[in-house]
Amino acid sequence: MAVLASILVAACMSATPPPAPDVVARKLVFNTSLPTFITIADSNSRDSRLTWTTDGCSVPVVGSTGRTFDFFNACRRHDFAYRNLGKLDGGKWWTPQMRARVDAVFKKDMLTDCAKRTKTARTSCTAWAETFYRAVRTYAGP
Repeated sequence: MAVLASILVAACMSATPPPAPDVVARKLVFNTSLPTFITIADSNSRDSRLTWTTDGCSVPVVGSTGRTFDFFNACRRHDFAYRNLGKLDGGKWWTPQMRARVDAVFKKDMLTDCAKRTKTARTSCTAWAETFYRAVRTYAGP
């Protein structure tokens, strides 16, 4: 009986609740590589408390990809950040500073895609990344 009680106590003490959704979201945006984020986003075991929907890069005419760039996954994480950090806890995490940090990660993710390109394509890709970033900073909301 003592052994059973010890096992039960150990099990109860080791069962810690998952981190709060805002903690998970901030970690996925600011402390996780984009490839790891995408793996988690595509997983069936992703945190169901969070919003994972995306419309890719909602840029009319251009879209998420072009001849010299593919920003779809960068846009996925950007959508994730806006949809979660902007709404969790009644939006208390969504400040101008938080939005600027999220947009900076978006730019970094796009430039990471550009770095993989040939030198000629990289120049065009970087210009597109800057254009997408400036559009988000100008038009993406508060």
